[in-house]
Amino acid sequence: MGSLPPLYAHRLGREPGPDSSRTALRATLTGPVDGLETDVCLTADGKLALLHDPWLSGGTTLDGWAHKTAWSELRSGRLRDRDRAPTGETPMLLDELLDSAPVALTIQVEIKAHGDPALARATAAAVCALVSNRAERERVEVLSFHTDACEEAAGSGMRTRLVVWADYAPAALARWALRARVHGVCIEHFLLHGALVQRLQGHGLSVSTGTINDPTLAGRAAALGVDAITTDRPAALHRELAAASLAA
Repeated sequence: MGSLPPLYAHRLGREPGPDSSRTALRATLTGPVDGLETDVCLTADGKLALLHDPWLSGGTTLDGWAHKTAWSELRSGRLRDRDRAPTGETPMLLDELLDSAPVALTIQVEIKAHGDPALARATAAAVCALVSNRAERERVEVLSFHTDACEEAAGSGMRTRLVVWADYAPAALARWALRARVHGVCIEHFLLHGALVQRLQGHGLSVSTGTINDPTLAGRAAALGVDAITTDRPAALHRELAAASLAA
């Protein structure tokens, strides 16, 4: 299989859950992991909450939009597990993650803003402002489905990656990325094939995958030469990939 690509913990390690919680983070940090990935939403008072869904009822016991809710209210909500049952976990801020994560780990911050490019841009600007004077700046990477958010972050000198769900017009994508100074893309693994990876990397783009939890599928992505793999179970997948590599 060759060398294993870095494994990043999706939503701080979704398997122990709940998503982007302190419990998930603690469990992830007990095993091998190369980076942490989390979603972030801007609150009404300018805080950056680690939430997958800006529509609060999607993942918490609260209602309404994150960007219309103050942190003083949001912080008391309870995170829901995968079965939507309330847990004892409350939301975290990006500040807390930056303060508590080991300095050796890459931190991917995915900008969330439901159907609102202006909010996506404002959220990216808030992330850039938060990390601009911190030692973590060089290890933070901004991700988003929103091109506005990527352009904002890249314009501020942040490492930036567009999340894409199609293999359409990779040369045009690369030209836009070059103009916007976006350094990479994150593509769902079922779209990846050798020619696509080679074309994107040939244009100077870093290529990572969306979430992969199966070792066979992860091994396939690794063989294509991706730069990182996102997973809910980094420690277990690391062991399985290492075992497969030794057995090969």
